[in-house]
Amino acid sequence: MMLFKPFFYFRFLFLAGLMLVLTGAGAWFGAPAAEKTFVVGFPQDNMANEWRAAQVWDVQKELAKHPNIRFIHSDAQGQTAKNIQDLEDMVDQGLDLLIISPRNRDAMSPVIAALHKRGIPVILLTRQVSGEGYTTFISADDSAIAHQAAKYLAGKMGGKGRILVLQGVPTATTAVHRTKGFLAAMKDFPGITIAAIRPASYLRANAIKVVDEAIEEGLEFDAIYAQSDGMAAGARLALKAAGRDTKRIPIIGIDYIPEARTAIMGGEQIASFTYPTCGKEGAQAAVRLLRGQSVPRKIEVPSIMVTPDNVHTIPTNF
Repeated sequence: MMLFKPFFYFRFLFLAGLMLVLTGAGAWFGAPAAEKTFVVGFPQDNMANEWRAAQVWDVQKELAKHPNIRFIHSDAQGQTAKNIQDLEDMVDQGLDLLIISPRNRDAMSPVIAALHKRGIPVILLTRQVSGEGYTTFISADDSAIAHQAAKYLAGKMGGKGRILVLQGVPTATTAVHRTKGFLAAMKDFPGITIAAIRPASYLRANAIKVVDEAIEEGLEFDAIYAQSDGMAAGARLALKAAGRDTKRIPIIGIDYIPEARTAIMGGEQIASFTYPTCGKEGAQAAVRLLRGQSVPRKIEVPSIMVTPDNVHTIPTNF
């Protein structure tokens, strides 16, 4: 019997060591008691914007697959100061990773950069900051979308006429790129002029007001470039209220929400562009970063122009 004791002793040590290895490997998906809980925060700009609300829900849905991640979010209600305060409140809750789509690049960049300098990963969704104080930026190419929108709209206008531009949040980089890219492309069409650029902050209600005011003051325009489909929907409501035929005024938007699909099918909008919320991609990047893995500095998601020719085959973003 004594001859077998060393065997059982070494077998015991082997099994004990194996258990330790498995326990360490299961730091993420092992027993709940051994897991670290990570806090991921998303201080959103404005949840009244259905696309921005969908962006938060997409992040939440993806992170829900990981029980050791606690996801918190907030609604700044379109206020830059509150967007910053919400971010700081999340830091006080022990934030491990930040996901954000900053409303105001200049005002928010220093706060975000300071957080990144402290070693907290920062994932930017669709909107950029000034400088290098972030980990990864995930978005579609706003400039390319705007350029394509300009060419398509100009073609539908026969190369002449006046365009009313409904701009998003002027301080957000999405609106900056969607404006610059559009104006740059329009230089190729000297017969087209920009009647006005009116901010409507990506909101339907704001667009209704802006278009109402434009009509009341006698602003002449033959087409509308709306930097979001929510604003395009608002523009249609205002035009109809004024007795205008929306099928005779070319309107182009971005985001491809359900209303845009219906409008394109019904001949009340000439085109839109798919613009993924990037919420799923952002959440997946967050998981990799929390695991200590690297992610690309920039992740570009594809966008597709949707017209009457392909609208029946392309599903909406949400």
